[in-house]
Parts: sequence; C-alpha cells; structure tokens
Amino acid sequence: QVQLVESGGGLVQAGESLRLSCTTSGYIFSINAMGWYRQAPGKQRELVAEITSGGGTNYADSVKGRFTISRDNAKNTVYLQMNSLKPEDTAVYYCAAHGAFGSYWGQGTQVTVSS
Repeated sequence: QVQLVESGGGLVQAGESLRLSCTTSGYIFSINAMGWYRQAPGKQRELVAEITSGGGTNYADSVKGRFTISRDNAKNTVYLQMNSLKPEDTAVYYCAAHGAFGSYWGQGTQVTVSS
C-alpha cells in the first residue's frame, strides 16, 4: 500500500501564493506518477498537475504558468507551488499516487482564495 499525507492548504487573498506538500510512504517504489487534483463544490474532480517517475510534467490549461509541480525524492515528497492564485482556484486539493497497483489518494487539503 501507499500512504499519502497532504499539507499546506489555507486561506489566502487573490494574487498570493501557497505551496502544497504530499509526503508518501509505503510501497513508493511502485509509483509511476504523482498528481495533484482538485474538486470545487458542485464540480467534478479535475487534474491540476502531474509528474511522472521520469520527471515529465503535465498541467491543466487553467494553471499553466502559475502552478509548478516538483518532487524531492530524498524526502518522498511532491510539491505544488501555486502562484498568482485566483478565487476560481478555491477547492479541496488531493494528492494521488498512480502505479500498477492502481491509485491511492490523500485526504485532501482545503485551499480558499478570497477576492
């Protein structure tokens, strides 16, 4: 199994920044990709950014140029640096680990951006 613990959410004003962290434990050697997803009230969960084991990244169009996903292998941690936050970025953000085992999800962390 893979365990994921997210942190770093909070309440900020538009234009400010936040950094989310996702620390993994367990069978982390079996992870092929890590992703950050978000779900706003009344909306479906959507992919925000992902990073593969090879270091490749992919972003939702809505966050390109503002968000950056990265990882620290020594700390088994994936980060999501969020700059120039907008009220429409308000959501619960989830970290996920994907591999041959399927997918594991964190508990989510709330990000609220006020205008």
